[in-house]
Amino acid sequence: MAKKATATKSSVKVVPLGDRVLLRRETAESTTAGGIVLPDSAKDKPQRGEIIAVGEGITTRDGKKHPLTVKAGDKVIFSSYAGDEIKLDEEEIVLMREGDILAIIQ
Repeated sequence: MAKKATATKSSVKVVPLGDRVLLRRETAESTTAGGIVLPDSAKDKPQRGEIIAVGEGITTRDGKKHPLTVKAGDKVIFSSYAGDEIKLDEEEIVLMREGDILAIIQ
């Protein structure tokens, strides 16, 4: 069974299905290494985040269920245009397939 997740500021519960994961993207840096303050339009969206919840896994044609490699609490790096951004109340979360995750940060 998928682990249920509740966004901290929201009363809505979101449960990812299948091989999908729900994650919270890191906040974008507001200054450069040299100390230049960036406006919102110049900030790149970070490709890092923390997994909030994971789906049940992939069901193969023979009916076997394979669990996902990642788990809730893992910090990951993902593709830049991966997933769908969802806004729940004031918080933005990302719903994506496990295949869009490139690495786990340890």
